[in-house]
Amino acid sequence: MSDTERPRPQYGEYATPEEQRARIKQPDMTWLLETGQDPDALKGAPPADSPTVPAAPSGVSSATPTMRRGRFADRVATIALLVYGLVNVVTSIPSMLDYQAYVTTVLGILGIDGQLADPAADRPWGIAAALVLAIGWLLTAWVSWRRLAKERLTWWIPLVAGIVFTGISGVLLMVPIASDPVLWNAILDSAR
Repeated sequence: MSDTERPRPQYGEYATPEEQRARIKQPDMTWLLETGQDPDALKGAPPADSPTVPAAPSGVSSATPTMRRGRFADRVATIALLVYGLVNVVTSIPSMLDYQAYVTTVLGILGIDGQLADPAADRPWGIAAALVLAIGWLLTAWVSWRRLAKERLTWWIPLVAGIVFTGISGVLLMVPIASDPVLWNAILDSAR
């Protein structure tokens, strides 16, 4: 294959290292490596094989830089939402476990005088709703903690998880009410 038949090179694939360095305008790292010198020497850094860590100059703190303002606000918002969610879960679980009292309260708010046909059979729905809420909060806290540790934007996780798990829990709480035809008809009649 002759030079006239070869395609024109793209992206510097046939360029020499010198031509590549000239195009990307970086220091001559290749020359340093070829001569056995450490590229960090250009930046004033200690050699890579140096066993000691240089001391910080006087007046300069050796602590890690402070967290950026945006990440601090994200951390505060995430923790505040998690605390709010925990308070919501802790105060909601007792009413869900006493499902008959929960239904009586809901019906009282709606202005309906009625009861479930079989309250004992409907108690597992309240337990399931409480478990969904508790496990959902634990999962949300775990995911939020991991994202906070990686310094990623996290405030939206407790917000979305709160909506999702509260919605699932609400559906589970409404199944026995919607399944009781007498009670459901009373609710529909009160809405008219």
